[in-house]
Amino acid sequence: MLDERRMENYADVLFWALRTARKGPFKRQDTVMVRYDWPAVRMAEILQGKLLDRGLNPVLRAGMTPGMEKNFYKKAKEHQLVFQPPGDKELCAGLNGAMYINAPVSLTHLADVNPAKIGKAAVARKPLRDILDKREEKGLFSWTLCLLPTPQLAQQAGLSLERYEEQVVKACYLDSENPVEEWKEIHRRAKAIKAWLNRTKIEMLHVESDRTDLRVSPGAKRRWVGMTGHNIPSFELFLSPDWRGTEGVYFADQPSFRNGNYVQGVTLHFRNGSVVKAQAEKGEGFLRKQLKLDAGASRVGEFSLTDKRFSRIDRFMASTLYDENYGGRHGNCHVAVGASYSDTYDGDPSRLNRKMKDKLGLNDSALHWDLVNTEDKRVTALLESGKKVVVYENGQFAV
Repeated sequence: MLDERRMENYADVLFWALRTARKGPFKRQDTVMVRYDWPAVRMAEILQGKLLDRGLNPVLRAGMTPGMEKNFYKKAKEHQLVFQPPGDKELCAGLNGAMYINAPVSLTHLADVNPAKIGKAAVARKPLRDILDKREEKGLFSWTLCLLPTPQLAQQAGLSLERYEEQVVKACYLDSENPVEEWKEIHRRAKAIKAWLNRTKIEMLHVESDRTDLRVSPGAKRRWVGMTGHNIPSFELFLSPDWRGTEGVYFADQPSFRNGNYVQGVTLHFRNGSVVKAQAEKGEGFLRKQLKLDAGASRVGEFSLTDKRFSRIDRFMASTLYDENYGGRHGNCHVAVGASYSDTYDGDPSRLNRKMKDKLGLNDSALHWDLVNTEDKRVTALLESGKKVVVYENGQFAV
């Protein structure tokens, strides 16, 4: 695990991220939840102390152990899968912030669980996420997410624990004298790139690599967002496109762990905005079941690009948080099948309703699954004027 000094620095970065992600300032006696896996209990203690020092009200929630999770999905009957504990809705309705600390003991313990049961529980919990999304749209809530190294993560990534920790320290700039100042500078530079992208009136994006030939339509009233504090680390700039304008083939060369399942070499074929054919070198059955989770699960909810000038991640990390922010030689792009992000709406997200989202092509789903391509690629934009310009090449934005 990280030493005490670096965990203190990490906690300071997370507080910067939580404040940055929120539209308005926190007030004394605001409520912030810290949800953590058991190996991250020391980090949770540090965050609790910092919350109390700031006059905030911490709510601590430990995640289930692998045994508890497996028990639940193996033994729960249908009514138990969809059961919502008393108080969960009230808690979500009163939260002003949330910090999630991932430190998994296992990534494969649910491999023999029926994915349909996992999906049913996820759909049942979606109303809680909707409450938090609506609070965030109104500027009443923000969240951030981080990861602590564990032996399981290192093993699944094919690294020693020491090498894995080095990647985390490097990725989060914890080796800097003042990590928070590093993140402020990254935030400033990313803001300039987002402003450039949002000035560029893009009709269509064309992504080309060895195994990807995909067209994505940003859609009306969209804006590029990212590096807002929601994830640490986070170097991606993204938007939620009009799902109806997705056409072509997308290949994800990065493996993915999801719900205890390992999926590798995913190829998705899109027609009229939906996946019409899905293949995987490993985990194809699980992939297909996820894409049938609900009506929106086979549609694109996010399109993202990561600039290698920001990201120092250069190894597969067996964690979507890190793998979707991979820098390496060629940067990365990723698409997420499933839910869209309302903060990519170029207007007041709090005024969005279901009818408006449908009209704009913002997708709705209980699923949000990031699938990452790290191949050398070119992204060409067809502008509203009819002109074509390269916006991303050689792993970085063309600005």
